[in-house]
Amino acid sequence: MCSIVGLQGNVKADDIVKMLKTSKNRGPDSSGLFLDKIYTDIDLDEFSDDNEYSIAFGHNLLSIYDLNDRVSEPQPVSNGNLTLVFNGEIYNFKTITNLLSRVGVQKEILSDAEALLYLIDCYNKDDLIKAIQMATRLADGDYAFAVWDGENLALARDPLGVKPLFYAQNDDLKGFASSKQSLKEVGFDEIETLKPEHILFNWNDIAPAQPIYEKVFEGDVAKIDKMLKLSVSKRIDGLSEVGVIFSGGLDSSYIALLLKEISENIPLKITLYAVGAEGSKDVEAAIYASKFLNLELKICEVTEDMLREALPEVVRAIGDDNLMKVGVGLTTYLATKMVAEDGLKVAFSGQGADELFGGYKRYLQSFVDGTLNYDLRVDMSNMYHVNLERDDACSMLNAVELRLPFLDKNLVELVLNIPDNKKIVSMHDDMRKSILRKLAFEEGLDYEIAYRPKKAAQYGTGIDKILRKKIIKGTDISQYL
Repeated sequence: MCSIVGLQGNVKADDIVKMLKTSKNRGPDSSGLFLDKIYTDIDLDEFSDDNEYSIAFGHNLLSIYDLNDRVSEPQPVSNGNLTLVFNGEIYNFKTITNLLSRVGVQKEILSDAEALLYLIDCYNKDDLIKAIQMATRLADGDYAFAVWDGENLALARDPLGVKPLFYAQNDDLKGFASSKQSLKEVGFDEIETLKPEHILFNWNDIAPAQPIYEKVFEGDVAKIDKMLKLSVSKRIDGLSEVGVIFSGGLDSSYIALLLKEISENIPLKITLYAVGAEGSKDVEAAIYASKFLNLELKICEVTEDMLREALPEVVRAIGDDNLMKVGVGLTTYLATKMVAEDGLKVAFSGQGADELFGGYKRYLQSFVDGTLNYDLRVDMSNMYHVNLERDDACSMLNAVELRLPFLDKNLVELVLNIPDNKKIVSMHDDMRKSILRKLAFEEGLDYEIAYRPKKAAQYGTGIDKILRKKIIKGTDISQYL
């Protein structure tokens, strides 16, 4: 996970530096620029350039990999006339590098950014759009990137919008960034979100031919378990230690269970991180589930003072004072703060399971009305701006990358095409997510964990209660926006 920024027009180098400083929390390990040439490992406080440019990129690096065959290298990266800045992960990195080697690429490719750059270059026959479409079709990952070929600028985002990308325009400039704050820092007001799987080519939006949430086929229930395990497995490639944002409920416990199974075959340390007020339902459930899983659990015991201190930063990061969003954002922020304090940079989350398998109570009415499949597809298509951008903004305040196994594109395509009655079995099915609960129980979770009722994070942690009863009565939180 990193921060990417860019400007086009009459660009002052100082403005790109301002954007990078604003988003330095997203990539504390290194900073780089593309002006007339590439500058890497720069000191943002010391860098000075009074010139103007027609286009400029910036990048802040969160370094995760340091292996023999894969590293987190400083960016921007270039090859020939192509220059690229990239935020995210390519999970089939080895497949891509093997393919590049077979088609004659001689360079030793060590980073995800370079793998994507050379993949685009392979298909770039004077048609950058088609080259990006071909490359992203092959790349399995969560990403947002910008690429410049000397004449054309293209921005792209992963199929589900796991990684954020925003853009804006005014009379003098056009810009993009991983965070809205970076764009606001240089004077942009009306900021838009690049939709998942879309390409912004020379500032014109190009939609995919068929988004994954529109694909229809006969889904095979028997494949879900295998695909979820594969989703978890490829997200720990190259890691020796991970955290899990943990509530003790079905979704996070299932992820933790699968990680533990993987750790029996490869060295992988797993730590669970729970957040909640004293005596809260999530903390009680997390303690029970961690003992059952025999995994280390760390708890952030939430207090009024703790929330008051974190509130301004979280509200600014998510750009919203909606109490529900703030409550969930605070949970993510406090959990990833513990993760960061332990020196970890990656945390797993069960985000997406409810929208995919029908976990929310409102889906009962959808089931009765016969609209469940449609409603799940709509919610999946909107997750990027309803949930994912909020969670990303709050975790990256602590420079922690979230990995979301339930939002693997292949798993999503499959589960959206599983019959409704496998997810909710009747109008009286108060548990919902039937097939996921059954799979988790069969995989080894005990009944109490697999069939724990759904409790939204802001309520299960007790954070919403503290906000409503002790904080917002005397504080206008909109002042933090």
